[in-house]
Amino acid sequence: MKRYLEPTAFFDYNQPELKAWIAAQLEGVADDPVEQAKALYLAARDGVSYNPYVFRPEPESFSASYALRTGESYCIPKAVLLGAAARSIGIPSRLGLADVRNHLSSPKLIEWLRSDIFRMHGFIELYLNGRWVKATPAFNKQLCELMKVEPLEFDGVNDSIFQEYTETGEAHMEYVNDHGMFDDVPHDFIVSGIKAAYPHLFSVAGEPETVKGSLVQDISGN
Repeated sequence: MKRYLEPTAFFDYNQPELKAWIAAQLEGVADDPVEQAKALYLAARDGVSYNPYVFRPEPESFSASYALRTGESYCIPKAVLLGAAARSIGIPSRLGLADVRNHLSSPKLIEWLRSDIFRMHGFIELYLNGRWVKATPAFNKQLCELMKVEPLEFDGVNDSIFQEYTETGEAHMEYVNDHGMFDDVPHDFIVSGIKAAYPHLFSVAGEPETVKGSLVQDISGN
């Protein structure tokens, strides 16, 4: 389990600002790994807004501290933020990657990607009570309310990976390809996979296309 507890350039819980954030989230929380994991999950889910347009290929942008500092990110760094916070208090964590079909994405995002398949969707597994449990802190509460989807909860016991249906019973998300589990962020693997899936988003020099806005703005129209 040692490699699932160590700080890395991505799971960088030794950064002062991240240490302070973790301490603040756990203030008043019972000294119980499950309760602490639940508190950290909510903090990562709702404290950093989900915005896929901010994707950058630079390694720094995949780190926990970068997600916290910018206040908006997408599924992988948000999962890493939760995983780093968990490691800092002795809860082993590892990153999971999969391709998913998202039925409730915005038309602008679908047009940008030219696909409803989201390559390299990230979630985290936490080792609690002797078993690995999946947690997905990607979609913040505000975004879920706009999309008419119940915010994804995490009880520290059962896997929490997606909202299968909206409030009205429509399909929301499905996993179509599993890339496995990782003790650290496989940066090159992720970036190469995204470039292969969406080559039109990158210039000849390999720089991603810059898009202003957010998924919240797409849906709300503001």
